[in-house]
Amino acid sequence: MIVGLAPGMRGANRTGRPFIGDHSGDLLYATLGAHGLASGSFEADTDDSLRLEKTAITNAVRCVPPENKPIGTEINTCRAFLSATISQMESLRAIITLGKISHDSTVRALGGKVSAHPFGHNAHTSIGGFELFSSYHCSRYNINTGRLTPNMFNAVFADVIRFLSRTQP
Repeated sequence: MIVGLAPGMRGANRTGRPFIGDHSGDLLYATLGAHGLASGSFEADTDDSLRLEKTAITNAVRCVPPENKPIGTEINTCRAFLSATISQMESLRAIITLGKISHDSTVRALGGKVSAHPFGHNAHTSIGGFELFSSYHCSRYNINTGRLTPNMFNAVFADVIRFLSRTQP
């Protein structure tokens, strides 16, 4: 499972598909495809042939936040939805969080303390029976500033694939 921040105003909020309509979807879906977690072609349109493979995408915040910046109350209120989504995934073993807000909210949703499971790019921790992998968010800002490169993002997913292959049920 991948936990993003919130639906994008022009993308997921409009179409219902996470990470559509902005640059972050280009990197995310290309990376998923490269690791066998998606098939088909991502066209930034819900009529494309893209299909997720043994992967789900959700957000820490359910609605488009004002000015695209969620506040603490909104994050805390939406955590119940994140907890419910995680609990519905019976075969879930690994969670990738995109950005500090989604990381911290996921840690809290799993009953943990953020201080015991700090955010860091390409860091991972065990919590609540899951392995939690963290990445900087794949936003255009992070890519353009060099905070996140495609190779750095790819490394997180490679670690997840290695973990999953070692822990096959």
